[in-house]
Amino acid sequence: MMGNYYGNMFSWGLGGGIMMIIFWAAIILFIVWIVREVSGRNNSDKIGHRKSTLEILEERYAKGEIDKKEFEEKKKDLSN
Repeated sequence: MMGNYYGNMFSWGLGGGIMMIIFWAAIILFIVWIVREVSGRNNSDKIGHRKSTLEILEERYAKGEIDKKEFEEKKKDLSN
């Protein structure tokens, strides 16, 4: 009977230990998530503005993603 008592006590202790690890891991992950959210918003605020469609178009042309003809057509469409 004593062996059974200690066996059950050990399993509860092990389960409690695992639950404690899961609990603290969840807390740590939550804190990391909060920090990333806050720092992400601060970075976007520091930039100050979003790129305009013309700036994006100019970047694509500069990278060679579109040719001059397509650039001029899209630029004309944007100005309308």
